[in-house]
Amino acid sequence: MAVSSEDVARAHGLDPARLVMEATVPMWNAAVSSRAACVVRCRTTSDVRAAVRIARELRLPLSVFSGGNDWLGRAVRDRGLVIDVSAMTTIEVDAGARTARIGGGVRSDALARETESHGLTPVTGTVGLVRMLGLSLGGGYGPLEGRFGLACDNLVSAELVTADGSVRTVDAEHDPDLLWALRGGGGNFGVVTAAVVRLHRIGPVYSGMVVYPWSQAESVLTRLDPLLTSAPDELSVQTIIASGRDGAPFVAVMPTWSGAPGQGPEATAAASALGEPISSQTGPTAWHALIAGAAESFPAGRHAHLRTRNVASFTPRVVRTLVEAGSSRTSPLSALSIHPFHGAATRVPVTEAAFGERRPHQMIEIVGLWEAGGPSDAAWADRVHASLADDAMPGGYPNLLGPDDVDQVRDAYGAGAGRLLAVKSRIDPDDVFTATPLPVPGR
Repeated sequence: MAVSSEDVARAHGLDPARLVMEATVPMWNAAVSSRAACVVRCRTTSDVRAAVRIARELRLPLSVFSGGNDWLGRAVRDRGLVIDVSAMTTIEVDAGARTARIGGGVRSDALARETESHGLTPVTGTVGLVRMLGLSLGGGYGPLEGRFGLACDNLVSAELVTADGSVRTVDAEHDPDLLWALRGGGGNFGVVTAAVVRLHRIGPVYSGMVVYPWSQAESVLTRLDPLLTSAPDELSVQTIIASGRDGAPFVAVMPTWSGAPGQGPEATAAASALGEPISSQTGPTAWHALIAGAAESFPAGRHAHLRTRNVASFTPRVVRTLVEAGSSRTSPLSALSIHPFHGAATRVPVTEAAFGERRPHQMIEIVGLWEAGGPSDAAWADRVHASLADDAMPGGYPNLLGPDDVDQVRDAYGAGAGRLLAVKSRIDPDDVFTATPLPVPGR
């Protein structure tokens, strides 16, 4: 006699309404074609434990969905069981300790909005709709990294369900090796159902965007390099190469000052003096508002192909490569988003986090983006990636690397690669959880 999904759910103490067969899971990248055999809509850690047991009983591959923002669509393994934690959105702020305990599905902008009422700010990325824990497990570049480190550096503790269905709580006193691995090693060790993250008292930041015409791109990028390499911890400057609504390319700089409020205009003034701007809009803003607006530039439902490289600085050859990349896009939706890595993030010891590259650099996010049915920019993204190879540092950003980026993955973790694989072997020896790629032993 066939066993129904309801029977399977009840056998593991799961509300049958939580188990949905042949479900479609919404992904940011519309090019992802994987389809789940079933989805468990989890609301509690007990739901997640039941989902892990069900996957083992049905011999289904497992994946974890919190928001579907990963460009490779690793939240859905084809014909597998998806553990959906997107509804686990509780936020508990401890203002005295300057921490927040968050559920596995909490969005970055939701956390920022909640903590703002306490005069506190989390370390997030630049796009508010990205889930905090997915961002943090793979690193988490953002405008506050110069002052407070990456998002992963601000992960204080975590609760996770491992492949055997057990629940572990890890922190500096309890399994610190696993906490170390979670700080940059990705979701490769279990389902993180909750975590405690560090918060900071900074108040409104001074930020905005200065847009320059494409005819000035080479000179602007050249003049920008000294600003990037000498920026104080409190100043972060993101660089964007993209197109406006009219399809015309531009280069923009996005300065963010998180230091003393009165110093914002002076600290960001140099960003408006790199050439003759088309527009310059900077001013004080709340953190949640800053990161909420960025999502409008990259809505869900388009096709995407991303690559990444790190460069130590904007040398003349790197500048020429970036200008050529901006000029050769097939789709006007494609872009280069370049994130600085400096200050406090460079001072985190390798013993504290698996995220391996701690030298100052610029992380180049190569975003091939196009509408369904339109001309693809996948080949463009691959060409830009290849053209930067000779000037790039070893490794790359784990959250953006794919399984074919073997050399970059190996070098991304540096001296910590062996330790990371040892933790993986101990916690998940059967490789049940596969998220961002890990180094291949012996390569």
